[in-house]
Amino acid sequence: MNLIAVGVNHTTADVELREQLAFSAEQADRALARLRDDLPGVREAALLSTCNRTELYCLVEGEVPDFGDWLAAERRMPVDTLRPALYRHQGDLALEHMMRVAGGLDSLVLGEPQILGQMREAYARAHEAGLVNGELGRVFQDVFSVAKRIRTETGIGANPVSVAYAAVSFARHIFADLKKSRALLIGAGEMIELVARHLEEQQVREIVIANRTAARAQALAEQVGGRGIALEELPVALEHADILIACTAAPIPILGKGTVERALKRRRHKPMFMVDIAVPRDIEPEVGEMDDVYLYTVDHLQEAIQENVRAREQAAREAAGLIAEAVTQHHRSRREKRAVGVLRDYRRQRTELADQELERALAQLQQGSDPEEVLRRFKHNLVNKWLHRPSVTLRRLAAEDRAEALLMAREILLDQDGEASSEES
Repeated sequence: MNLIAVGVNHTTADVELREQLAFSAEQADRALARLRDDLPGVREAALLSTCNRTELYCLVEGEVPDFGDWLAAERRMPVDTLRPALYRHQGDLALEHMMRVAGGLDSLVLGEPQILGQMREAYARAHEAGLVNGELGRVFQDVFSVAKRIRTETGIGANPVSVAYAAVSFARHIFADLKKSRALLIGAGEMIELVARHLEEQQVREIVIANRTAARAQALAEQVGGRGIALEELPVALEHADILIACTAAPIPILGKGTVERALKRRRHKPMFMVDIAVPRDIEPEVGEMDDVYLYTVDHLQEAIQENVRAREQAAREAAGLIAEAVTQHHRSRREKRAVGVLRDYRRQRTELADQELERALAQLQQGSDPEEVLRRFKHNLVNKWLHRPSVTLRRLAAEDRAEALLMAREILLDQDGEASSEES
């Protein structure tokens, strides 16, 4: 069996190609059901599809099939469009790749945690469909194990490296419990969407999204359990906001010092945390001079992000060491499993010989033979039968001057503290 990882990711394919190759959960299930029929050599398989990657993980018997042709046919696209972006890893490299993906080392944002959950879901779906039920399942368990170690032992996910996540992380430093805080977001673009999703994960008490187009604000707010308002309603919403994060394309500031002063007065000067991600700014710089406002700009976030990127890169180097160790341990475990069949056959043979001698001894006892003599013959005959085949083989190895094999036989046959006989054969 050969482990194969094949696919495309954000480093090899542009977003248009990744969109063409994306599978929904239902599409992935149907595709996997067809995979083993289309490619008979594939014994086990799982499919991972996210916004940044589409990858197949397979155990293949015999010749490795052309997964590029299969993927192109599944997505109804020219294979020549796919091939330049397609990579394939085999054996150790495939295992290492899977571990890097699960650990967040192969992500667009180094160390991002979502990919591990996505990989677990892909495994669970394939397992439920009966497509992962043996060796590939054990591979996945080793992959998940090392990913957990990367998370807990390297701290790779401890420092935010995206502007949206950094903004929310700054808020966590100001407010001990975000679950009690209300958030007001200005804008409805991609950055605000990411901020909203991070705030939703932190289970903030309320998310309000203000935008020039109220319908767009409401549509985005509904995705995170919040509510949308028009910009005209901003002064009233500001009175209740503990956290404000702004990112619009407006050419001049949307939020001025006077509006914030009036809101603070109504809040009885309860502190407000603000992050202005926009360039040009959405919040007048003078707002940051107020005693009860903590105002951060995109420059503050970038400084923290660069420092955190350096910290994550160091953690990634530590993670690479854990992966190398895990690959070695995986191979050791697989080699150990190879002994199971040998031990099973050995036990069966020894048991058959013991059963034969036991039946003979019981028959002699039933015939009235002396029990002590029967037991002595039983021991003598059993030892001779057990040693017959090893004795013949060892003499042959010695005659062929295969010293290494004899040393191995000594290691297998003798106890660690056992002593060899001084008599030479």
